[in-house]
Amino acid sequence: MEEKSNAFLGTEPLKKLMKKYALPCIISLLVAALYNIVDQIFIANADYLGSYGNAANTVVFPLTVIALAIAVLIGDGCCAFVSICLGAGEQENAHCSIGNAIIVCIVSSIVLTAIYLVFDEELLTLFGGTVNQETFAYSKEYLFYITLGIPFYMFGQSMNPIIRSDGSPKFAMISTLAGAGTNIVLDPVFIFGFQWGMMGAALATVLGQVLTAVLSIQYLAHTKAVKLTRRSFILHRKLLCKFLPLGLCSLLSQISLVAAMAAINNMIRTYGALDPIFGQPQYAQIPMAVVGIVMKFFQIVISIAVGLAAGCIPIVGYNIGAGHKDRARHLFTLLLITEAAVGAISTLIVEFFPEQLIGIFGASNESIYYTTFAIRSFRIYLCMMILACVNKGAFIYLQALGKALASSLLSTVREVVFGVGFALFLPYLFGLDGVLYSMPVSDILTFILSIFLIRRTYKELSTST
Repeated sequence: MEEKSNAFLGTEPLKKLMKKYALPCIISLLVAALYNIVDQIFIANADYLGSYGNAANTVVFPLTVIALAIAVLIGDGCCAFVSICLGAGEQENAHCSIGNAIIVCIVSSIVLTAIYLVFDEELLTLFGGTVNQETFAYSKEYLFYITLGIPFYMFGQSMNPIIRSDGSPKFAMISTLAGAGTNIVLDPVFIFGFQWGMMGAALATVLGQVLTAVLSIQYLAHTKAVKLTRRSFILHRKLLCKFLPLGLCSLLSQISLVAAMAAINNMIRTYGALDPIFGQPQYAQIPMAVVGIVMKFFQIVISIAVGLAAGCIPIVGYNIGAGHKDRARHLFTLLLITEAAVGAISTLIVEFFPEQLIGIFGASNESIYYTTFAIRSFRIYLCMMILACVNKGAFIYLQALGKALASSLLSTVREVVFGVGFALFLPYLFGLDGVLYSMPVSDILTFILSIFLIRRTYKELSTST
């Protein structure tokens, strides 16, 4: 029989709770990441698309991240707030915040869709789509159809953490799995069977997103710990001001990734044109395609890191609301250890098996320059993933504690000040390789800052209530 309240979050063993909540969250995020990654794998292995299609996918990817950023602002913020409310026994605020989150998500998704449809060419240019004519044409086609699914994508992604906060992490996982499974099945049918190219990849993605959104709507009609009523959907500015700041860290981590990708893509275009090999028209798209693939692998790893931490949000929120600081401190320790392990394993994979990784994305169809640059990119760009994972876990844990300002500031420093700053500065010193050095340098400096906040958090959680 299913739990009818979230009281077990304050009593069950933390390892068991972490597994129960983090694992479905990890799977949900991995599956969400797989939408774009699966598209890129099938695109790369289609002879008639190849690295041009790969580069186009890389150009459009930041625009899907913007949609995700707004969705997680709403969803993660609401999830953290609802969990704290349930721990404190504030049912009214819990159900009203969910209703408000639904309205904000629908309105913002419609606005974003309109912006993408009207300013498509300007946006594609901003993210490096003009590297050559073929890449721009594929980018425009892919973006148009992806944009049609933005409202469904944002709704499914924002409701996912809210469903977890209601005590149903498995359903959240299943709804995302169903959508991604649809995408995986339809991609080869549309790309290889129907020869629909970029349009086919996008349509497969959109149909999967529609399914996830429909399942989320079905769940919201039968919630467990929180019951939605008509009153839930009356906008309350005070509630919005309480739960949206709690999702600010999630927003910034995604938006800053967009800023970093814009900087990286444009630096690749600029310094690739100066390279003796990639300055040639037939090879101009290779650096952008390769760095996009490297980022996709990083997205898989960081999805695990974020899933570990985000899965702990309901547990942390409930225990802080209930005054159990000792449990929150112990959970922090478990989280940091697990994050470090994930980062260490991932680093070993990219350092020892880069050729195998790049082979998944159609390297056999490309020139030797493609493979050589890809191997170097994997080994340099991702060499400090252990620190990246620990940093991300610390950011999100602070968010779960209700420390929106500290979490957001630290995330902004990492992603904007360091991530964008070094991506723009280092190429002046090291050329195309400077883009690759920007990631590890940013993670090392951010970890130094994180140590101070981690120590401070432990001290605060050690004080009596």
